[in-house]
Amino acid sequence: MSSFEETIPISKAILKKYYLCDYCLGRLFIKKLRLSSEKILGKKIKLELNFSKQLCYICKDLFENISYYIKKMSQISANYEFTSFMVGTKIKHSIVERDDFLRSKFQIRGIDSIKTGITHEISKQFSRKEKKKIDFLDPDVTFTINIKEELFEIRSKQLFLQGRYSKVIRGLPQRQKPCQNCSGKGCRGCDFHGLDKYESVEGLLSKTLFDKFGGTLAKFTWIGGEDKSSLVRGSGRPFFVRLQNPLKRKFKFPKTLNFDSVIFQNLKIIPHLPKKPFSFISLIEILVSAKKEISLSSLKEIPKLISYPILIYENSGKRSEKRIFEVDFEMKSKHQFKLLIQVEGGFPVKRFVTGDNVEPGLSKILNTICKCEEFDILDVKMVTNN
Repeated sequence: MSSFEETIPISKAILKKYYLCDYCLGRLFIKKLRLSSEKILGKKIKLELNFSKQLCYICKDLFENISYYIKKMSQISANYEFTSFMVGTKIKHSIVERDDFLRSKFQIRGIDSIKTGITHEISKQFSRKEKKKIDFLDPDVTFTINIKEELFEIRSKQLFLQGRYSKVIRGLPQRQKPCQNCSGKGCRGCDFHGLDKYESVEGLLSKTLFDKFGGTLAKFTWIGGEDKSSLVRGSGRPFFVRLQNPLKRKFKFPKTLNFDSVIFQNLKIIPHLPKKPFSFISLIEILVSAKKEISLSSLKEIPKLISYPILIYENSGKRSEKRIFEVDFEMKSKHQFKLLIQVEGGFPVKRFVTGDNVEPGLSKILNTICKCEEFDILDVKMVTNN
């Protein structure tokens, strides 16, 4: 281990040509001496050598303004709820060049760069002042400080939520139209939320989340979908949300959030989104009308669909398969019946009824043109993928 006395000759040689502040001088030797404060070490060396104060060759006394950066960080983070943070800095290239030059000239190796030193000191002082933890791997908030331009930015870690929703009134779409100005990316016109209005399942919940947590964009992962005219019953449809740049990180929701047309259930914060693909099974009730009269005997052909997969063709040429697990039906009239099916997630209900690039479809099975008048989701079950 190097001793303090061994730093004196090289420090004297440096300071004779290039005066350094306490921070920059201490940074050159702190790792070798295994100390914790660059400022204290640099001050001790200069007291030993009796050098009077001048402008720092490397940082131009940048470290003297650390308190200013801490104050600005406290101001921009005042509305954020966080326990951990990380700092990133941008400094003038000339400062980096002077630091590299001096280290090369005096063959000083294995030390932190001036940028790392500034970032470390800002982080240390902010942590001490605000009683927050420095976290380089997964911080609640990240500060970016452009020292050259004196610009300060803060971004918070995404918040993840999950829940279910039931639709009790027809006419509410699942998804909200994006802001026309920014195509959903977020702009001043939509208050950076990316939404046109709040007139959908997505819109109503997004507004609730923005009110409770702040934040900008809310990105939804829907476990299936339904028509605007469909109801969602039973335990509701599952969904996941990724909320970007939230101000708050904690809130305990009531068991249900009841709006006139939709009910949100078991909404809660989760540590992360599931990493595996989502699989689910839906129980769907379909009201089908037929152009020709239909007989009970022809309807009895439908349960045979359980025996083989339904083939689905896309315009792109892609083909997929979906399974039907259960089938039941109820005659309503000679031209209309209700069909109850339990199917694999992503089953194209309307195309199955008409037979549009779906083989086999109801129209083919019943040998008449069929139309889906409406369909409701009675239940959605998540399936764990092993």
